[in-house]
Amino acid sequence: MVVENRCFKESSKGWFSAKSRPFIGMVLALVMAVNFAPFQVYAQGDGQRYFQRSDASQPSYTRADSLRGGVTPERAWWDLTHYHLQVAVDIEARALSGVNRMQYRVRESLDEQTERLMQVSGVDAADVILASNTGRLQIDLQAPMQLVSALQQGRSLEVEQEGSAWFISGVDTGLGLHAIDLVFEGQPLVAANPPWDGGITWQEDSAGRPFVASANQGIGASIWWPNKDHPWDEPDSMRISVRLPDSLMNVSNGRLLQVEQHGDGTHTTHWGVVNPINNYGVNINIAAYEHFSEVFYGLNGPLSVDYYVLPENLEAARRQFAEVPRTLEAFEYWFGAYPFYEDGFKIVEVPYLGMEHQSSVTYGNGYANGYRGRDLSGSGWGMEFDFIIVHEVAHEWFANSLTNEDVADMWIHESFTNYAESLFLEYHFGWQAAQEYVRGLRFAVSHDRPVIPDYGVNERGSGDMYYRGSNFLHTLRAIVSDDTLWRAVLLGLNQEFFQQTVGTEALVDYMSEVVGFDVAPLAKQYLMEARLPVLEYGFRGGQLRYRYAQVGADFAMPVDVTVGILSDEGSDSEVFSELRLVPTTRWQSLDLSEVMDLGMAGLALLVAYDESDFLNYKRWNLRVEPDFYVGALEVNPGEKGVD
Repeated sequence: MVVENRCFKESSKGWFSAKSRPFIGMVLALVMAVNFAPFQVYAQGDGQRYFQRSDASQPSYTRADSLRGGVTPERAWWDLTHYHLQVAVDIEARALSGVNRMQYRVRESLDEQTERLMQVSGVDAADVILASNTGRLQIDLQAPMQLVSALQQGRSLEVEQEGSAWFISGVDTGLGLHAIDLVFEGQPLVAANPPWDGGITWQEDSAGRPFVASANQGIGASIWWPNKDHPWDEPDSMRISVRLPDSLMNVSNGRLLQVEQHGDGTHTTHWGVVNPINNYGVNINIAAYEHFSEVFYGLNGPLSVDYYVLPENLEAARRQFAEVPRTLEAFEYWFGAYPFYEDGFKIVEVPYLGMEHQSSVTYGNGYANGYRGRDLSGSGWGMEFDFIIVHEVAHEWFANSLTNEDVADMWIHESFTNYAESLFLEYHFGWQAAQEYVRGLRFAVSHDRPVIPDYGVNERGSGDMYYRGSNFLHTLRAIVSDDTLWRAVLLGLNQEFFQQTVGTEALVDYMSEVVGFDVAPLAKQYLMEARLPVLEYGFRGGQLRYRYAQVGADFAMPVDVTVGILSDEGSDSEVFSELRLVPTTRWQSLDLSEVMDLGMAGLALLVAYDESDFLNYKRWNLRVEPDFYVGALEVNPGEKGVD
């Protein structure tokens, strides 16, 4: 998702992996886990497992939060496989009506991911069995939209509403595939500030023609159509059929399969998606579009690239969208082949800034470089590319292919995608450009609250998931200090979790395996705490003394520093040493005589003291290498080593 300018407010497979097992075995295992687990399971989410809050700061969640963000019993027992969303758009009334035919599968056993997320949500396995036995499932649709009815094989099913959750009873529960028709209608929420405060945008182009679009990452796709609105379970494919006036065109995800004429002044566009797709990435975009296209020859062969823009912006689009092929080229280098060759790629002009709709990226950045004409990093490099194109295209890998299993893990989308902006610069402009850009983004970090909040309650973390998150990744790369290995990490993530939903632990475990050290304590510090690590240091008795502050007890991150002698004028001299320290929370010391070449420039011969006196007499300086995102504090500034 794009960064919001006003305050940057934003807020799979998970922390474990195991084989699926028979359903009865799952029941026993989960009952035991609920009763005897060494940590408390919170019905409203268990973020406390990963970082501790004081009781006073513990948020208060409601049942509505659990229904929205948890893997409830009525969600757990069935596996979503396909949507056919059929919607008629009444532009004058600002209303939608239609049917979502939802296909689902019933298996003999639940998969490991579902079992684990049930536990995170505080769900008892016995309740899942009860929901399955009674054929009770949960669908989500937010007011003022209404679920009119639910039908299965001609039968009208019982429907109960609890807020945005709709419980349907009496559905088929036999092993295999089944389908339900979800009939809906209403006037969906008008987007107040899309894409952040989402809904449907109803505007007009310069000629007074309708210009309509959906955008709903934060608020959820259930703001305008009924679905299983939780990120962990995606349909394997989808069809989107939109009926609208003949004077307009609808553009949605995937490929255009058919335009069906009705002979009454309306037509239906049928779009098909053959890959898994997240709910929030499903979109409709309606305007009197002009269309042009090209072919990108990438790692998997020819990729169709289509553009849909307003007529008045056609020439500007032809110029600005020359950015697209070189963006795809850069990200195929870093992340591997574009994940959705079968569905093509398109950019669609919309009446808001833009968003990462899968294979249907939306654009409203004014056909100019930067973020609404400015450089978010302040380095100057942000004006070398169109922010919306680069940022949203990167989301095709991190968000649309590799998707968070809980919105609490949205850093997986935004941290990697924000970091991808610097990778784009590195590919086309060099390493220095990338460094300056990502470091410049640190001015936007607020350190207000953790990037990863509580799980199971649809809670999003701090907007620092963008800039603190990208600098966490930049720091990891500095620790690895091997560009080939670091690229292997990025490529490997997109192979290991290709078109899957994933949680933080599984992702961090994989990174640890590839880089050869435990990334978890670092991820915990940068993503689950608000404070930045601080390297405290001082010079005394011919030694450098150092430790970390504002970190967890298990934090022991390597950091590269330069230690040198200050001249009499207070500036750096030519006598220095580059070191890699591994501080912990305990004070450590390093003998300066072991790391400094005191004979350099003849300095040791200029004083009538022995080496020990010389080390104490001189003033010293330490500088943290800037690719490491840590603070630095000299605890005894100006002291010349006097005990």
